Amino acid sequence: MTETPISQRVVVDLTMHPSPHPFVRRGLVKSRVAQLPPTDLVTVRAPGGEILGDAFWNAQSDISLRRLTSGDVRFDRAFLEQAVDRAVSLREGIPRLAEETDAWRVVHAEGDELSGLVVDRYGDVICVELFSAGWVPWLDELLAILHERLGTAHHHVSMSERVARLEGVKRVSIRSRQCPKSLRIREHGVRWTIDLEKKHKTGFFCDQRENRKDVAAWVAGKDVLDMCCYTGGFGVTSSVLGEPSSVTAVDLDEAALEVAKKNANLNQARIGFVHADAFDWMRQISQGERRFDVLVLDPPKFIPTRRDIEKGRGKYHDINRLAIQLVKPGGLLLTCSCSGLLSENDFTDLVRTAVRKEKRRARIVHAGGAAPDHPVLLECPETSYLKTLWMRVW
Repeated sequence: MTETPISQRVVVDLTMHPSPHPFVRRGLVKSRVAQLPPTDLVTVRAPGGEILGDAFWNAQSDISLRRLTSGDVRFDRAFLEQAVDRAVSLREGIPRLAEETDAWRVVHAEGDELSGLVVDRYGDVICVELFSAGWVPWLDELLAILHERLGTAHHHVSMSERVARLEGVKRVSIRSRQCPKSLRIREHGVRWTIDLEKKHKTGFFCDQRENRKDVAAWVAGKDVLDMCCYTGGFGVTSSVLGEPSSVTAVDLDEAALEVAKKNANLNQARIGFVHADAFDWMRQISQGERRFDVLVLDPPKFIPTRRDIEKGRGKYHDINRLAIQLVKPGGLLLTCSCSGLLSENDFTDLVRTAVRKEKRRARIVHAGGAAPDHPVLLECPETSYLKTLWMRVW
């Protein structure tokens, strides 16, 4: 690994020694390097002169520094190759992963100590989602390393409008030549279509892989509701693997529902799809007598930023109250939160309050999270973003 003398680096000084968390917020930054573009690497230095490692710098973002290395170690191609190899090796070590699916997370941002970078593999295609502008100058090298290590042929790179605005750069959307607009993957014997043109995030929620399979074990002869179904993940899996009496799937996103219908047809699954707002639809159904034996509630991220915490908490409380009303006595409610800024304890408290407000009783039979290809960095609790509560409700 090439060592660059400290005199030749751009150094950012901090007002105090930070926690081991990979994010360093603006308030801890002593020196202002505003003239640097929001794609530059800098070396971070603590009071007293200790070198803490290299980081992506962004003067505009509230996360001014995204730490990548530790100590006096440079972030360069050699370091990136080692980090990607470590991430891929972790997935290769997950028992039966490649047997059960050809879609998994290759790089889980801070969980793989590559802050701001998410990479999912779908067969021969890698989908890269950027949350830091710092990765843009590294894309050519990153993609070359990934393709060589994975043996893939195509890639799709994106940065959302929201992230681009926060990072102060232009939106990113790059496709390799001959990259397909849609493709098919397999998971636990179920086949899926991924639309890379109209996708949300990287196109498929690999994090719920094991939860989809586990729900199917509960649904034999049951009436199932897949609430906020996106492309039909829980509903289609339950229909194919679980022999339910009926499956209803609801989502507001018309494009996602079109893909969900394709997935149902692809697997000859009989599902009643409903295009509706989750809150409005559940309020309407609660006025009648229709109830469900198994209800999966997997809403979008209600707390994308710290400014959304209170509003998002209210949404989680309200949507869980509505869902609880629709569960038959003795039924199963699987309720989820993908907001990394909401802790597991806080999510459980919100659900507990919702149960009490509805004058119901519930027991948690399992509390889980994301599939094991989504590792959690102990110093970064946000990487444990997906929380799932499996509850029997009376």
